[in-house]
Amino acid sequence: MANKKKKDQAPPGAADQAADAGPPEKMKRKEYESHMRILHGELVAMQEWVKDSGAKICVVFEGRDTAGKGGTIKRITERVSPRVFRVVALPTPTEREKSQMYVQRYVTHFPAAGEVVIFDRSWYNRAGVERVMGFCTPQETERFLELTPAWEKAMADSGILLLKYWLEVSPDEQTRRLESRIHDPRKIWKLSPMDLKSYSRWYDYSRARDAMFEATDTAWAPWYVADANDKKRARLNIISHLLSQVPYKPPAHQDIKLPRRQPRGKYVQPDLPLHHIPTPF
Repeated sequence: MANKKKKDQAPPGAADQAADAGPPEKMKRKEYESHMRILHGELVAMQEWVKDSGAKICVVFEGRDTAGKGGTIKRITERVSPRVFRVVALPTPTEREKSQMYVQRYVTHFPAAGEVVIFDRSWYNRAGVERVMGFCTPQETERFLELTPAWEKAMADSGILLLKYWLEVSPDEQTRRLESRIHDPRKIWKLSPMDLKSYSRWYDYSRARDAMFEATDTAWAPWYVADANDKKRARLNIISHLLSQVPYKPPAHQDIKLPRRQPRGKYVQPDLPLHHIPTPF
């Protein structure tokens, strides 16, 4: 059974109300990068603690189409080691995977000691897009919602810290972002046929989200909702919150000095027929 809502968590349906209320003034780039530089340093400190302590951290990102999940994940991972921070974005299941227990293909990607695994969409596809678009039966969705708290409890009992984030945007902001993808050749690859089919189903997705929150928001794996109308603020808020949930300690300061480089001696660079790239810039 899902736990009662914490004081700092919104009840089901409140995400729509928050989205409709309108975002604050959008953050300027200079301020954003200044905050991000500090948070990137903290993520590196967290990374070193994860490696040394053998911690296992699993981060799930779900949310509306265009809410900025991919961009947030990119900012989390761009200054840390891919050997510690691993991003999982699974494609459509194969016929073999469709015949497996539903969560089976996700379990193989769970973190081992010293790893942070980030799911860019996750097993919660069953509670969202699969439910709304008819890719599973209502009975399959209900069974998923019934079983998920128990096996997420098993994750927690095995020592995995599971953090689940839902990114929410307003209808108007979603429209603006989708139109931007249509007209910008740099973004057109982000626009899938499924995005277009899903666009008209706003309140179907709202109902699916609310049912998901109601069934799977637990003491051991709560949902955290982020207002993503301002992508910069959302990224900073999510990273800051993620850091607050991990009991890492900054590594001790090391006074590092570069060693003396070896003398040139008799080395002479040979005249090799190398192919240099053009330098138009």
